[in-house]
Amino acid sequence: MQLIRGLHNLREVHRGCVATIGNFDGVHRGHQAILEQLREHAGALGVPVCVVVFEPQPREFFAGDQAPPRLSRLRDKLQLLGDQGVDQVLCLPFNDALRSLTADEFIARVLVEGLGVRHLVVGDDFRFGCDRRGDFSLLQRAGVKLGFTVEHTRTFLLDGERVSSTRVRTLLASGNFAQTARMLGHPYQLSGRVVRDRQLGRTIGTPTANLPQLQRPMALKGVYAAVADLPDGQRFDSVMNIGWRPTVGSERPILEVHLFDFDGDLYGQRLTVIPCAKLRGEMKFDGIDALRTQIQRDQQRARQLFAEARVAQDILPLASAPLAREAATSDSPADLPADHDDG
Repeated sequence: MQLIRGLHNLREVHRGCVATIGNFDGVHRGHQAILEQLREHAGALGVPVCVVVFEPQPREFFAGDQAPPRLSRLRDKLQLLGDQGVDQVLCLPFNDALRSLTADEFIARVLVEGLGVRHLVVGDDFRFGCDRRGDFSLLQRAGVKLGFTVEHTRTFLLDGERVSSTRVRTLLASGNFAQTARMLGHPYQLSGRVVRDRQLGRTIGTPTANLPQLQRPMALKGVYAAVADLPDGQRFDSVMNIGWRPTVGSERPILEVHLFDFDGDLYGQRLTVIPCAKLRGEMKFDGIDALRTQIQRDQQRARQLFAEARVAQDILPLASAPLAREAATSDSPADLPADHDDG
């Protein structure tokens, strides 16, 4: 898969594609249904699949810290899109210049001159252009005039419930990792490169691998039983803490993960952490001794959860439920995913 950063990096080889536009935060199963639509048309036309995304996401640009937490960093999103058969991603910087484009200018510069779109798939509630004046009807009219077709996204339901990034965020906040995994189509995970920190964990008998987080609202905050995957394929039961470490203080949010029964150097390596069960919220303790005592309790509880899960022959206790009844139709525009541009 090829990442194209900005319109100025588009080349003739990128023109002529089927495309969709949105944040695709988390690349959940509703997004996956959209990508399946794209693959169907791409196969029939013999052209590549293209996804147009924005950095920052539009709601982050306008709302700042009040924007919804991200489900996935750009790097992870690109990996997930590539896994779904996307050929190219056009990442547009969302700034004053882009937001000032009229709907007609967006169609002309991005879709026609830039990508040479053959077929476009968007929600029929999709809005774009300056003051969000562009809509699905405008795209259809432009397509007839400029030579591309437009199709609305199919409804995707899981157990009668619409899959959306908003719903996934709510499930994560409640600690429901089983339903989160079912909506994503895979366990929710966080990844990053391990960095050196103050190494406080070592002084209290709990060494941790530290993964800095973005200075943005977080989908998770607190202490969790988790599993950690190493680049070499090894997997370790773990306890992870994500947040601001109020007892010792932190300049930025960080993910700390303590791998059970691991002895080695992880600095500089990429680590993937899969939260499995929430143990508690983020708390401030009266000193290091109280923090150490609580950490020991957290570890004991996590080990107990993993032991019980293995008795039940379930390695990822709250993130591996089998997929249940689902539906994907295109009959009812009223049921279309409202957060195609939100998620």
